[in-house]
Amino acid sequence: MNMQPMDNATGKIKNLAHRLQELRDATLATQQQLMERWHPHLHHRHYLPSAANLAAYIGLRRHDLRELQAALAAVGLSSLGRCEGHVMATLDAVSYALAMMNGAQSLPCPVHETGHAMQHDRQLLRHNTDLLFGKSQGKRSTRIMVTLPSEAADDHPVVREMLMLGMDCARINCAHDTPASWEKMVANIRQAEHETGRPCRIMFDLSGPKLRTGEIAPGPEVLHARIKRDDLGDRLYPTRIILDGTGSPGQPATTDKLGKASPARLSVPAKWLHKLKPGDKIRFHDMRKRKREFVVEQCLSDTEVQVSCEDGAYIAPGTVLERITEKEQRHKLATGKTASGDFLAPPMRIHLRKNGALLLARDPSPGRAERRDKAGRILSPARISCSEPEVFAFLEAGHAVWIDDGRIGCVIERVDAEGAWLRVTQVRPEGEHVGARKGLNFPDSHLLLPALSEKDLRDLDFAVQHADIIGLSFVQSADDLDRLAEALKQRNASALGIIAKIETRQAVKNLPEIIVRGAGHGPFGVMIARGDLAVEIGYERMAEIQEEMLWLCEAAHIPVTWATQVLESLVKLGLPSRAEISDAAMSGRAECVMLNKGPYILHALSVLDDIVTRMQAHLDKKTSQYRALHW
Repeated sequence: MNMQPMDNATGKIKNLAHRLQELRDATLATQQQLMERWHPHLHHRHYLPSAANLAAYIGLRRHDLRELQAALAAVGLSSLGRCEGHVMATLDAVSYALAMMNGAQSLPCPVHETGHAMQHDRQLLRHNTDLLFGKSQGKRSTRIMVTLPSEAADDHPVVREMLMLGMDCARINCAHDTPASWEKMVANIRQAEHETGRPCRIMFDLSGPKLRTGEIAPGPEVLHARIKRDDLGDRLYPTRIILDGTGSPGQPATTDKLGKASPARLSVPAKWLHKLKPGDKIRFHDMRKRKREFVVEQCLSDTEVQVSCEDGAYIAPGTVLERITEKEQRHKLATGKTASGDFLAPPMRIHLRKNGALLLARDPSPGRAERRDKAGRILSPARISCSEPEVFAFLEAGHAVWIDDGRIGCVIERVDAEGAWLRVTQVRPEGEHVGARKGLNFPDSHLLLPALSEKDLRDLDFAVQHADIIGLSFVQSADDLDRLAEALKQRNASALGIIAKIETRQAVKNLPEIIVRGAGHGPFGVMIARGDLAVEIGYERMAEIQEEMLWLCEAAHIPVTWATQVLESLVKLGLPSRAEISDAAMSGRAECVMLNKGPYILHALSVLDDIVTRMQAHLDKKTSQYRALHW
């Protein structure tokens, strides 16, 4: 009777050993199949061991291991949960431990081989990271990439400060600015390297076939002076307008992406403008025949005068303006009439509500709002064009369409000669306005678009003269990496590193092939482009897919760049959210973290450097580091 517990334990160990052997055999078979398929594409033979480990990891993860993991942990063995970088060595080590627990006597001990494999996989990942990004500086091994703003072309001190605060790689986005600006940015970086003694890699990020909404037709040529009111309808403060005497047309008030507001501008003759003095009043009747009045506040320059308006007004070109000096005000006189000049009309506002219709048109003409008759019946639906007309060949009824980073959700009801007819399925209760040049995502559509556009090839001609790394946007398949490698070869630039931006469902599905094909050509990395990717796969799956991508890349010994909205509120507004701090802390598991541009980028750089440096004492990939706690 006393032997029964021992017999049960022995049987359990034998069963575990048998199951692990079956798992090892299946993993090895998958590894061999994949390596046969991948071998012709491994032009750099040094990548063979990493490709073999990736193949083994894929073989291992084709099985649900959760119950086996729990059973292994229950007998004090590795649960295989940290084997990404050295799959077969881990399986062999656990198999040996089970055999010894089962009474084996003469098996060779694999401890030395396992330790060597674990150390070697870390060395391979570090080596591949150094090839792409250069050797790390200081205590922080995770690199920081920064998207350069347009100002970096002319503001050398800011670029130098970025290097001093920890920028390891500068990203030049080819979707913005011009080659002349890029050349100035490069010159500032190289000068800053010399001055600071800190090396900095430069990545030229090719824009790829960016799917965006087209231009929108202008609205009416009317300046609307809006008044800010409180919840009771009382006026909070007057609106301010710039009277412009340069001859340029007037334009509405604007707010840029950073939240910086610029007042509306009204064009007036310069000769009339020069007579204005602070305290003067300017009377006029707006388009609704209402009496309105400007008060001159200050003369900003010879061509600009700031005025305020206590009441809302609609001002069209040709509105008669009467100047009244302070002296004339006392005598109730008015002199100095003129008329307002041309006005640069803002784009028409295309307002979408749930279940409303929207035509995504093949015709590239500017988009327009819907038109209704006096009875409210729709005469023509809202319409907007697509920047890449080739997409219509891949769209089908029932496919989802997301606009403006997922703010507007639609479903395709039919596709015909005019385009794709969409029904709006997701907007805020009050609806949304769709704008020009906003992102389009087609997560259900298999878009066979070339990753390298004609513009990309022209940009590549310039980039290869200055870049260390080329970023490839809109990667769909491994063939895209071959096309870029061939384009680089034609430009005698095969030694440049490549980062594949993963931002579509298709890219996630093809990630192993993308990795092998890319790394098979030379220095290579992957960027998790979390903005577009979240829209493509759904926000609820973003965390899961991000983890899986990190594991696959670790198995392939390939560096990962953690990108999009890292410390976004801090960069743009100067104050981070709590969730952003947690996200930044976890980003240290990647080999590189990317910050976007914004007015507080220098502060964000300093904060990110501090967070990542501290967290690397606690976390290495998925492994907790037990540094001594201090309370």
